[in-house]
Amino acid sequence: MLQMLDNTEPRPQTMQLDPRVIDAVKKYDTGMPVIAIPYRGKKLRYALPGKTPLWRVQTLFTKEPSTIEWLEAIEPGSVLLDVGANVGMYTIFAAVISEARVFAFEPESQNYGLLCRNIVGNNLSDRVTAFCCALSDEAKFSTIHLSDFTIGGSCHSFDEARDFRLEEKKFPFIQGCFSARIDQLIADGVMPVPNHIKLDVDGFEHKVINGAPETLKKADVRSLIIEINPHLPEHRAIIDHLATFGFAFDPAQVAKAARTEGAFTGVGEYVFRR
Repeated sequence: MLQMLDNTEPRPQTMQLDPRVIDAVKKYDTGMPVIAIPYRGKKLRYALPGKTPLWRVQTLFTKEPSTIEWLEAIEPGSVLLDVGANVGMYTIFAAVISEARVFAFEPESQNYGLLCRNIVGNNLSDRVTAFCCALSDEAKFSTIHLSDFTIGGSCHSFDEARDFRLEEKKFPFIQGCFSARIDQLIADGVMPVPNHIKLDVDGFEHKVINGAPETLKKADVRSLIIEINPHLPEHRAIIDHLATFGFAFDPAQVAKAARTEGAFTGVGEYVFRR
């Protein structure tokens, strides 16, 4: 038998909050900073709810120049699969500047929220579809290990607690997550066969590729850009694996893209074409 507690103190009908807090909320809700970047006669709009998204905007053209060059070469109307879309810097660029149809996958909750906000802010709901989901070599419920809880953050790890070097690491926060295989997404009609694939998931790129053998056989897939760490045997195997499907890369392009200092020395974007 449940015992009812006698709570004679009335509950307040409306919480009385500090007016300064209410003011700050109103300003945040209606006044999140948004920057508009004119480029090639068009405008890219990005919301800026913190210093990391601001840094991503400031380095849009300098952080990965190979990625910008690759995106600019995408044909209007072609289908781009953006795996590891983060807050949508390159998703928005591809949809606005190259007029591509984009399917963007970003499993981290805060990044996904800002990705969607940027899609709406650029009026791209008819051209970009975003999924809060990881891509891997199997479909499963698991967790994603977050390096930090910052909007625009990176170096997160799906299923396994490993850093971008694939070394075991303890993470400060774990979020529930789901993964899918590219082949299954296409077989189920979730998305068409992509013409171009951008892949940057901070270490587990090989798993994403291993989940797409049927897709990579198709002639509709014309190019990929993948962040590869040549120090990892799993990543070197990606190069050999893609070669079996007829994809090759330009060593000069790779040398130009490779980081030359810091923790990511040697890591860079490889552009594969056939």
